[in-house]
Amino acid sequence: MKVPLLDLTRQYAAIEPQVKDAIDDVLSTQHFILGPKVKQLEDKIAAFCGAKYAVACASGSDALLLSLMALGVGYGDEVITTPFTFFATAGSVSRLGATPVFVDIDEETYNIDGDLIEAAVTDRTKAIIPVHLFGQCADMDWINSIAARHNLPVIEDAAQAIGALYNGRPAGSLATLGAFSFFPTKNLGAYGDGGIITTSDQDLYEKLSILRVHGSKPKYYHKVIGVNSRLDALQAAILLAKLPFLQEWNEARRSNASHYSGLLEGLPVITPTEDPDCRHIYNQYTIRLEHRDKLIEFLKEKGVGTEIYYPVPLHLQECYAGLGYAEGSLPVSEKAAREVVSLPIFPELTAEEREYVVKCITEFIRNA
Repeated sequence: MKVPLLDLTRQYAAIEPQVKDAIDDVLSTQHFILGPKVKQLEDKIAAFCGAKYAVACASGSDALLLSLMALGVGYGDEVITTPFTFFATAGSVSRLGATPVFVDIDEETYNIDGDLIEAAVTDRTKAIIPVHLFGQCADMDWINSIAARHNLPVIEDAAQAIGALYNGRPAGSLATLGAFSFFPTKNLGAYGDGGIITTSDQDLYEKLSILRVHGSKPKYYHKVIGVNSRLDALQAAILLAKLPFLQEWNEARRSNASHYSGLLEGLPVITPTEDPDCRHIYNQYTIRLEHRDKLIEFLKEKGVGTEIYYPVPLHLQECYAGLGYAEGSLPVSEKAAREVVSLPIFPELTAEEREYVVKCITEFIRNA
């Protein structure tokens, strides 16, 4: 049996008519950049996330970059974040001439350890970026309380967490700003790059709306320097067609995760922990164990797709060597990077496929 890490063709087969109608609608208008479809998506995402406003942009990476720009982050500033995440989280900080300050993670949730944040605050700290990794929200009440004591804004990196809840509140409504990605592999994915920023701050909303179009308002008049980061109307239309299915797909992921965890019980494997305050939406189902690399090779031979998110924590990336971190600086993140592996978890995954994946893992462990 072959079990891919992700198979988007199954999703497309189920929604093909809706997607084609959405694309045809845009083609008939020939309105491809921003416009009514993008505004409609912004309104729906804002409502879905419990925010007053949403600003669509070209990617999840730009959602982070624009958020930092709107907050005035620049040269000499520091932004506290986690090293156990996709590069864009820190890369967006560095692109503005600011310095990412890395804080270690919680061993069970893989999210930033809130107890370590306050010690990292300096007079140069300009913002905090917690990441809702793998689809589970960080401990936002605790993080926000620290931020409030130091008068700091907080940006949720919610790229993997659309539909996740924290104490009943949606990701994207839990801080000053929320940054989302519509990369095709996400729970709500476009057919190319795309992103969106949520906020309930009107001033930030207006800044973001200007910054994404080269800083112009009105057209051709520039009081600030922005970037070109506009969501295509085609992508907005596709996302609007897919949005009504998102909760169903998230529930399927949760069900798949529960099935996996039950099947893996009793094996020397650490399965994902769902915080009681959270609703995890499993953009990834990530386990950890010794001999991770050998397991990956074994599963590959058996036809099972896997991925390591993330093999090198950001503080040990070559481009950040100048920040002074060394092996052992952030031990929990480093240990996770050596042990984690993500299994297929997409909504259309069958029970037979999940059982086969666990059968292969069991075989590997017994042979090992």
